[in-house]
Amino acid sequence: MRSCIGVVYLTALLALQLDAATSLQVPTGDADVLYAGRENRAQARQAAEIWRARLASDPRDFDAAWKRARALYWLGGLGADADRRRDLEAGIASARAAVAIDESRPEGHFWLAANMGALAESFGLRQGIRYRTPIREALERARAIDPAFGQGSPDRALGRWYFMVPRLFGGSNDKAEAHLQRALAYNTESTATLFFLAELYLETGRTAEGRAMLQRVLDAPVDPEWAPEDRQFKGRAARLLAR
Repeated sequence: MRSCIGVVYLTALLALQLDAATSLQVPTGDADVLYAGRENRAQARQAAEIWRARLASDPRDFDAAWKRARALYWLGGLGADADRRRDLEAGIASARAAVAIDESRPEGHFWLAANMGALAESFGLRQGIRYRTPIREALERARAIDPAFGQGSPDRALGRWYFMVPRLFGGSNDKAEAHLQRALAYNTESTATLFFLAELYLETGRTAEGRAMLQRVLDAPVDPEWAPEDRQFKGRAARLLAR
């Protein structure tokens, strides 16, 4: 088992070193503060670069590894396809480095799944098939370590997995709802969880429940820590309700 972890770590480290070689200028600033302002894409990019530089300087810097993976996941939802693919693939490498540094923490596993999931959703069936099982396994590992992580984020993402994956490949609307309801117990006003439940209900013909969930998204307060994401989900809910 240790030899396998070592191979994963060296592979992820090599990917990060190659990525680091593309930028010789080390940025400065408080990466956490910059990331808090991530709706400005330049700030999110600068934060990711600071964490990249920290990890290149100290390959055992766990926080730099998973926080960079998180920033690249955010950036992977923006911009042109080529840039988004590059960011998400770099996010996968950074998350794998975090898992190799400390596999007993949930952050690396979760952001590994998140980056793989975004890549799978955005770039076609081939990517979806490639990452389908690794995504579920990483989320189950994060959930086993700490089901409360990120206000129930492992269950929220597992609910999304079971909703998005075709039944032939393991998807299940019943399992999706069960995981999303578990996630909702950690934060009853989570815009992400409420929106995913709304989509599930609308997809399965439970229109009144779906509309009620969308209204709850709009009524939910904005969480200062997740304000950019909350605003995104509120916008999506408003557009879906209008239809």
